[in-house]
Amino acid sequence: MASNPVARRSVAAAALGNAMEWYDFSVYAFFASYVAGSFFTSQDPTMALFNTFIVFGAGFVARPLGAVVVGIYGDRKGRKAALMLSIATMGLGTLVLAATPPASVIGIGAPILLLIGRLLQGFSAGGEIGGAAAFLIEHAPHDRKARYAAWLQASMGISNLISAVVGVAITTALPDSTVKEWAWRIPFVIGLLIIPIGVYIRGRLPETETFERHRVTAAGGRNPLLRIVTEYPRQLVTGFLFSVLWTVCVYAFVIYLPTYYRAGSSGLGFTAQQAFLASLVGNVVLVIGCLVAGRVADRIGPRPLVLRSSAAMLVVPLLSLLVLHHWPSTVVLVVVHTLLCANVAAFVGVAPSLLPRIFPAAVRTTGLALSYNIAAIFFAGFTPALMTWATAELTVYAPALWVAIGVVACLACAPALFRQIEEVAHAETDPARAGGRAARGDDTGRRRSSRAGLE
Repeated sequence: MASNPVARRSVAAAALGNAMEWYDFSVYAFFASYVAGSFFTSQDPTMALFNTFIVFGAGFVARPLGAVVVGIYGDRKGRKAALMLSIATMGLGTLVLAATPPASVIGIGAPILLLIGRLLQGFSAGGEIGGAAAFLIEHAPHDRKARYAAWLQASMGISNLISAVVGVAITTALPDSTVKEWAWRIPFVIGLLIIPIGVYIRGRLPETETFERHRVTAAGGRNPLLRIVTEYPRQLVTGFLFSVLWTVCVYAFVIYLPTYYRAGSSGLGFTAQQAFLASLVGNVVLVIGCLVAGRVADRIGPRPLVLRSSAAMLVVPLLSLLVLHHWPSTVVLVVVHTLLCANVAAFVGVAPSLLPRIFPAAVRTTGLALSYNIAAIFFAGFTPALMTWATAELTVYAPALWVAIGVVACLACAPALFRQIEEVAHAETDPARAGGRAARGDDTGRRRSSRAGLE
């Protein structure tokens, strides 16, 4: 295990690069209404927004491909190599989005190029989650895995926070007509400027010692994808079910709701500035909440936090939206969104420390990325489009009901999740594999510690 100073620097650099990566991803969702006006010529704003979110969701179709390609690359060449590949691909996708002329200039070519840019971003994001989570877990000291891994989701919150700050600044400083015409591109240009910083930082990261120990196996063994499918199908199913709630709560509440607050179909009709303000405050709470959840999980074990926070999402979101629709004011909006982000943080702050640990190190990047991104296609990528339709056609409480499906999936798989984590921990500290009888005492202690850490 790397020394604490080295581990902390590595995790900080990985989290910063991850925040830069997800900034370009989240800014698309935050400025979706402006993207819709530029790339789609429909006279119906709801239909244009729906089409924009369909393209947003289409990017998730590329995520399993990114998960497989970047995951195998990361399991064979290293976690650092995977992180470098994912951030470079994200930069290319962002360039396409920032530079594509509007539909009024190039017609159908505009939404086609928009789709290409989103596919590149989806490919990148598909590989990012596996490489970043494996990197954080493997650099973390044994008793601080949750607080280190919490930076994965916290860094996504930071990217959402930066997006919200940029959104508030642009929509406040410039008239809405200017934002609609060209200023919505400014956040994407900012993303292009910070990509080289992320590449530089990640290029200086050390490889994890866990990967180095498994390098020979990774280089000469079976293809990681074949191993995952044939040897670890139960873990794939568990990872998928767990990731349903992980993905859907973030994309329904953190990513989609700022648009929901403004949409006419929700019946709320808040201004862009009000929605961005709520997102700004909520994402501050999300970042802090993730880091607090990681520390608490290291202290009392992740199981209580996972079960209680997921169960709370059956009740808190529905009650919050009921209150907001009954008293639609700026203060209530900020309080409601903050409460929802705090509930999300209690769960997603712990999730990154658990999912990687159901897979052994030799296939960790591939297994994690694949199980997470299969869930992300249905419960993340198309959530904004589905919620845009559902709030208009079914009920304004659709986001809360949609997340409830994820809660059921999570609670159903929780027993298998913790059992599989313990099995992998036992296998990786097996005396026969670790070096014989001399290691037995230390390994036994580690197994006991592993079991206690899940309680």
